[in-house]
Amino acid sequence: EALLADVMREAHRAFMSYLYRAIEAPTPRERFRGAGEGYLDFALEHARWHAILCFAPEELGMVELPADIEAMSSARHQFWIDRVRECMDAGILKEGDPTQTALTMWAHAHGLLQLYRQGHLQIEEAEFRALFEESGVRLLCGVATDAFAHELAEEQVDTPSATEA
Repeated sequence: EALLADVMREAHRAFMSYLYRAIEAPTPRERFRGAGEGYLDFALEHARWHAILCFAPEELGMVELPADIEAMSSARHQFWIDRVRECMDAGILKEGDPTQTALTMWAHAHGLLQLYRQGHLQIEEAEFRALFEESGVRLLCGVATDAFAHELAEEQVDTPSATEA
């Protein structure tokens, strides 16, 4: 258990380093996008570490996670809630419960990654990255303010889709 916990600590530290790069961006939208890119980059570049962070303690043969690992997981979750909240405050995303909105977005991203990792999509990584972004834009249009959804739609018209590339 101690060795597994050490691996999880290192995975959390690495994951957060990918996410925290986004904090340097000047606007809420750029920080949100940077966080999403960091999430995807980490998940694809460190697939095993990402996978281990998604397991429940009992799936890893542990009764519970050590308190410091729980705190790391909570900090990562709060990071996402904070990005969503600042986008709501900036008028990018519709007002609502930032925790629930962040959970919806995480479930979407996690689900796509699982489908890809398990071979259900049978596409190359570059194609998956494009699909991930396009699908994320579709989800964002549902939780975005009307003005931001219109802006996203305009950007999509100017960008070829993964299926067209």
